[in-house]
Amino acid sequence: MDLFSTIADSLSQTDFLSGIDAKFHSSIFHRGDRIDVQPSETVFFQGDPARKCYFLLVGLIKLTKFHEQGKAVVVRFIKPGELTAAIAVFKENLYPVTAEAVSHSELVGWDKQGMVALMAEYPQLAVNMLGVAFDRLQDLQARYLELFAEQVEQRIARALLRIMRQSGRKTNEGILIDFPLSRQGLADYTGTTVYTVSRVLSAWEKKGWVISRRERITVSDPHALVLFTENR
Repeated sequence: MDLFSTIADSLSQTDFLSGIDAKFHSSIFHRGDRIDVQPSETVFFQGDPARKCYFLLVGLIKLTKFHEQGKAVVVRFIKPGELTAAIAVFKENLYPVTAEAVSHSELVGWDKQGMVALMAEYPQLAVNMLGVAFDRLQDLQARYLELFAEQVEQRIARALLRIMRQSGRKTNEGILIDFPLSRQGLADYTGTTVYTVSRVLSAWEKKGWVISRRERITVSDPHALVLFTENR
């Protein structure tokens, strides 16, 4: 049994394949190029020609924007069932971010010609990709609003909640963010410093909201973080 058969049920629930009969899913993915990446390996680099868009089958991918001053900001984490770089590929632009595997990941990639052929055969794919692009735009606007309009403590709380929903796993202590997340990584994601992240996490540990260990964070009281982001 191949990977597509193993994860068929979860694939059928993704926005990318919405409205497309499940019997065609395997064919769609087999017409792309399968790649396997290990933690810290790069899928594509910011500034390189955008030749392929990618759908994540398993694993977790981190998208990072590098600015001229050398500052790195984590824009988004891509979870299984999500597509990335489609707009850049269709516009024949450069990749706007660097994509790096956080954990062992498997992806399928299509070039522009291959994706156009798929959309001609399955028109619903084009509709779905428009929806995905719209959702990404809304998410990006929300992220910029967080970075420039919210206090740093709120940004950190909102980031932990977002990552928890994407990659959380229930444990006896709470909801574990189920991949290595260093304080530097959280600082890059929230546009702040390691010192600030350490100070905030230490304060929240004393309140019983989180448990922070080496590159592992458990959200012990998600409700408290939600209320904190809402200033309640």
